[in-house]
Amino acid sequence: MKVRLEDGFDIQYDEYGNKDKPIHILFIHGLGSSSIVWRDIPQALSENFHTIAVDLIGFGGSDKPDLNYTISYFSHFIKSFLRQIGIKNSDKIVIIGHSLGGYIAVEYAIENKEQIEKLVLIDSSGMLNRPTALLEQYLNAATETDPNLRRIKLKNVFESLLAQSFRLLPILVDLFISVIEKPGAKHAFESAFKNSTTTSITPERLEKIKNIPCLIIWGEKDNLIPTNHINKFKEILKNAEVVIIADAGHSPFVEKTAIVYHKLFSFLTNNSHTT
Repeated sequence: MKVRLEDGFDIQYDEYGNKDKPIHILFIHGLGSSSIVWRDIPQALSENFHTIAVDLIGFGGSDKPDLNYTISYFSHFIKSFLRQIGIKNSDKIVIIGHSLGGYIAVEYAIENKEQIEKLVLIDSSGMLNRPTALLEQYLNAATETDPNLRRIKLKNVFESLLAQSFRLLPILVDLFISVIEKPGAKHAFESAFKNSTTTSITPERLEKIKNIPCLIIWGEKDNLIPTNHINKFKEILKNAEVVIIADAGHSPFVEKTAIVYHKLFSFLTNNSHTT
């Protein structure tokens, strides 16, 4: 489904469950991705929660305007999007963010601390000072102008994102190409890449959300953002629960969907609350 924001941009999203449930869960995908990456997890959790999976502005089926895609801009986008679909400032939300989406989730939580019930960071960016080697390859593949070479490069990158390369579904390469060819898509990708890989969350800002219940999930074999980035989050978020998913790469919910679902369900249904 789609919603039009106050600034006139159309945003693609999926929504499951009853809006009357006390907790809303927002899923935010990573760089170059879309809401479909979450598989059946949002729908499965909708038996207990109202769940929303959004295509970030600039990505997926959402509009791709000529903007500066900073983390701050994405945070304000999330605020506008939630308001347009009827989520009030007084409503409690959980944000589950992957990669770039994790960085955005942290920024939004810092700016809207009173609204956040819980936070889930999955292989999150936000602690990078510069792009990793595989991130550089990802940018190079996404912006390649030769169609045949682009397909080869993307296939290599996507295989490297997984713990086991044979798990790559070829249709995912085709889907990425179909989106990156849309007007404005390459600019959105490059702008978001630049802003998210050359800036990082300061300890002082992260300190503001240290009391929000947080789950950090990471793929054991993440080649894009290695597991040592967990330590940078844990230095401040000392009470965060950490789960390492064995035999999984950068998107553990893709390779180990059932395991990640059960970890999420356990965390979301326990009785901890924000303080």
